[in-house]
Amino acid sequence: MLFLYVPKELIPEAEAQIRSEFRLEEWVQIVETGSANPLPSALHISAQRKEGISHLPDWYNVMPPFLFPEGIVWTRENLLALIYTKLGNYERVYELLSNNSLLLNDIDVLNRLQNGVPVSPEVLTCDFSPFDEYRLYHNSAILHHYAATADTFDPSRTRYFYQEALNAAPDSEYHAFTARHYAVFLLDSDLLEEAEVLIREALRFPLSSEGSTELKSVLCQVWMKQLVLPYDPALLEKLKQTLWEVLEEYQAQGRSADEGLLLVDAAQVANYSDSFAESLGYINKALEIFRREEMPELLAQAQYRKGILLYTWAKNGNPQFFRGAMEAFQEALKVFSREETPEVFADIHQYLGVIYSEIPDEVLKKSIWAGVSSASFQEALSFYRQDNYPYEYAMVCNNYANALTRYPQAVHSDNLKKALGYYEEALEVRTAERWPLERAVSLLNYVETCWHLGLDGKSSDKALYEDMLAKTKEARHLTQDPHVQAEADLHLEKLALLRDTLAAES
Repeated sequence: MLFLYVPKELIPEAEAQIRSEFRLEEWVQIVETGSANPLPSALHISAQRKEGISHLPDWYNVMPPFLFPEGIVWTRENLLALIYTKLGNYERVYELLSNNSLLLNDIDVLNRLQNGVPVSPEVLTCDFSPFDEYRLYHNSAILHHYAATADTFDPSRTRYFYQEALNAAPDSEYHAFTARHYAVFLLDSDLLEEAEVLIREALRFPLSSEGSTELKSVLCQVWMKQLVLPYDPALLEKLKQTLWEVLEEYQAQGRSADEGLLLVDAAQVANYSDSFAESLGYINKALEIFRREEMPELLAQAQYRKGILLYTWAKNGNPQFFRGAMEAFQEALKVFSREETPEVFADIHQYLGVIYSEIPDEVLKKSIWAGVSSASFQEALSFYRQDNYPYEYAMVCNNYANALTRYPQAVHSDNLKKALGYYEEALEVRTAERWPLERAVSLLNYVETCWHLGLDGKSSDKALYEDMLAKTKEARHLTQDPHVQAEADLHLEKLALLRDTLAAES
């Protein structure tokens, strides 16, 4: 529903213009100016005879952040064209504006931006009034940011237009509106400190509650990206508090989709804090919202996040949650297909490969789980190839090797040797220079598997002993991680005993 705010004396005229279009009155609600305030949403339009047709900044993110001119002249054609633009009927817009090339050009740019069609900023126009100068800089930045191709994207030009728009903004609300999207650009460019400073500066000035909320939402995204192991408790607490403030605002504003997305983020932050029950509560509430609002893509994304949550919980000593993680991932796969979203599809399968290999079940079913586990790892490896995704490829190889060591011998009689082969594949990618911790983990996994090859002290085991010793020593010196060093020390103790046995045999 679109809301049109007009003075009382002009309501009959507005009603007549809307009724002149087939069934348009079913999609437009006319509100008397002063009886209620328009929301800062693209679906709220104000129209007056003298001041013309105007819009507030779209803090509800209904449409792309493209700004229209101030005070568009109220004619039947202009009003109906803007209404149809907000309702997505661009075919009717082009018919109505055949004699207004300037407004038609702006709407055409918005249409192309909304549909992912590249647009050159050179098509933008400006009447050189103060607001239109700001609008030109803002829209130029938006087109450089969101509507460029891989060949035409120019980060320096994008930054230039964003900064000029900030300097030319007519008030703090529009300044914050530009700052919000500039911060997203900086966030995408990993310029996290600069993005945080920009948002904090914008928050110093008077803003609508919607504007303040959206800036805080982006600030939360910046902080989430700043989180690295070991997580900073102060940053986590600050992030949780701000997420909760934004969440309360979304609930008050009736923004169900945004509330659900924020709950997914809150679940991830709670997971970082090892607050698994809290995290599960957030994600289940998000799932409830997406089901109620019939948003299958967002529902699948939340199922994916729930799967990761339960997987993490299961790996932290609660294997009973593997089954719940499996069910959540399987629900997500109903939307994330191999054809449409191959990367997410592959990522889910690498999780499922681990789950199928570790899920508690009776012995007779273990061979079945081993089969589907192997199939899932193969699905992941078919996408994560060494040349395109080296880190992910090595991770899947390492996890597949771990799983092979748990498969029943009856399924693959050579599964231990096969596991060593996949560890070697992982080690080929996990070099000491690029990923020392990951390399140390794979080295120790390799050594652990070697112990299960039936070492009995025979002289033929000497070469294997030397290989195990070299890998253990390398892992011991690659990282200061206490868990890695403790495991390496245990292997070194066992290898010392094996050395004595080999010496006695020789």
